[in-house]
Amino acid sequence: MGKDLAGKVVFITGATSGIGEETAKAFAARGAVVVASGRSADRLEALRGTLGGRTAVYRLDVRDEQAVRSVIDDVIRTLGGIDILVNNAGYGMFGDIGKMDLGAIEDMLDTNVMGVIRCTKAVLPHMLARRSGHIINIASIAGKVPTAKSAAYTATKHAVHGFTHALRMELRGSGVMVSAVNPGPVKTAFFTIADPSGQYLERVGKYAITADRVAKAIVRLAEKPRMEVDVPRFLGAGAQMYRAFPRLLDRMLHLLTDRK
Repeated sequence: MGKDLAGKVVFITGATSGIGEETAKAFAARGAVVVASGRSADRLEALRGTLGGRTAVYRLDVRDEQAVRSVIDDVIRTLGGIDILVNNAGYGMFGDIGKMDLGAIEDMLDTNVMGVIRCTKAVLPHMLARRSGHIINIASIAGKVPTAKSAAYTATKHAVHGFTHALRMELRGSGVMVSAVNPGPVKTAFFTIADPSGQYLERVGKYAITADRVAKAIVRLAEKPRMEVDVPRFLGAGAQMYRAFPRLLDRMLHLLTDRK
């Protein structure tokens, strides 16, 4: 039997579109109290109207440490706690590292990595005091398998992957679980920023999955916690093959991904 999510308070970052939005819908369908956060107030209000019921929304930029602490403290004070934190906020940009603007790379690191760390640090004292909680970090298959023209983005997701598993070891025996979700390419607005040309999604389209599929995997992970889940599973198997035979697969991956 999995955990009953009815009445559980689930805080989701980056909930205004894509994986975050679908995850909010999936948790609400299980009877959870969804707290959706993101940078667009209009989209948050639209989401609240869609979900109805026991839903709260907060405008939040995970790059703002003071805002992160203020919002999470308010959620804990208002709703009595946070049972599950889904660190989903993030974005990607593809391109040759030598041609990318350094400021843009720093912003992606600030959002994708430090955003996860800020939210985790803000909620962790509360979860440790209650000796219960689940932190779910949305990493990526890209954090396991490098691809051409994604050095900066891969670095952010590799960092999230490493942070997740090291933190889980630190918290062993505390009652707080930490898990990673590693999606492959997802058909969302992510690619309008990551690859405006559309060439990459066109090349990997047959491997791309929907945000709804990732959301369902996140909810299943919340119901039955484990270390990590790869979506789809065969890409996780591919990541294991890459670690075992990096020279063999390096050229193949380059040919597949170099046209981002």
